[in-house]
Amino acid sequence: DARREFDLYQETRAQVVKQRAEAAQTLTEIRQVEKMVNEALALLRQQTGADSLTAERVAKLQPIRQDVAQAKQIFMQMAAQGFTARQISGQREDLEQRVQFALNPDFDTRTIVGDNYANTAERVYGNRDVEGPSADHGTHVAGIVAAERGNGMGIDGVAPTGTRLMILRAVPNGDERDKDVANAIRYAADHGANVINMSFGKGYSPQKRAVDDAVRYAESKGVLLVHAAGNDGEDLNQKANFPNRRFEGGGEARNWIEVGASSWEGPDRLAAPFSNWGRGQVDVFAPGSAILSTVQGGGYERNSGTSMAAPVVSGVAALLMSYFPNLTATQVRQIILDSATRYADQMVLRPGSEGERVRFGDLSTTGGIVNVYAAFQMAERMSR
Repeated sequence: DARREFDLYQETRAQVVKQRAEAAQTLTEIRQVEKMVNEALALLRQQTGADSLTAERVAKLQPIRQDVAQAKQIFMQMAAQGFTARQISGQREDLEQRVQFALNPDFDTRTIVGDNYANTAERVYGNRDVEGPSADHGTHVAGIVAAERGNGMGIDGVAPTGTRLMILRAVPNGDERDKDVANAIRYAADHGANVINMSFGKGYSPQKRAVDDAVRYAESKGVLLVHAAGNDGEDLNQKANFPNRRFEGGGEARNWIEVGASSWEGPDRLAAPFSNWGRGQVDVFAPGSAILSTVQGGGYERNSGTSMAAPVVSGVAALLMSYFPNLTATQVRQIILDSATRYADQMVLRPGSEGERVRFGDLSTTGGIVNVYAAFQMAERMSR
């Protein structure tokens, strides 16, 4: 056991050192992009005389100077791709956090938390500093599930109006700790959650047994777990992503749905190019590319990721449980999988590949994309 732990430590440390070097290089590049974009926007505001730039306003510019023409081209390309300066600065801030904290092996966060990390049975710990880092990701996920419907603002959430959210922050600026994940699952199960959405993941799980026990506990409480498959374009049969449904020592959770991200970009891109995949690992796909949802501060933005696909499925589960409270978590899971729209034989570009085409059915167990209407009809028939 000690040798196995030491080998894992060496493997993970080498991986972190490599990832930190790559992140530092990307950070240098994105700082250059951010500087170029900010200079272009400042020049366009000067040329248009407007603080607020729109594609229509910038398109009317007839620049004579080369620098203005380049600034116009930068803005129009960003507008066409749905990129904003805020998103670029957000990516830069995320990378700074990763280099300084998440991928820094010398930075110890558990002194702040104040627990005995080796004691996975410890349930109560922490401090009063609840502010945490940016809430954009969680706010975006929450909006997909439960943004108020029919109010004429922004978006409609998938779940019915009135759906209650229990917000549990277990993920820092970096990989989440297994102990924190396990305790968050237990807390949600103990305090009335019917569905737990998990839009996070990582490549190593040193205390997986604690998470497995929490998943079993949630199953005993009738709670459905919905997890994002990850954004590395990897086959999960070859590269593990945690947490997952498979228990150490054998067996698997029956109350678990693993969700990949689908795309709107045409038949070839039915599977989003970033989505993890794997028959027997990923259960179903759901929309996860350029999804409009709520962000911190009261606005709306488009984000992409399996983090956006998972709450679509969680919202469908909440809808079914709201209208058909007699259904169990495992029944709701089966309904969602059985009612998915099948595209198994459609040839698509394999996520993470350079143009390789595969059957969509090879990317997940169902070969399908979640279908809320079909799921509702199936639940209605089952509940009669």
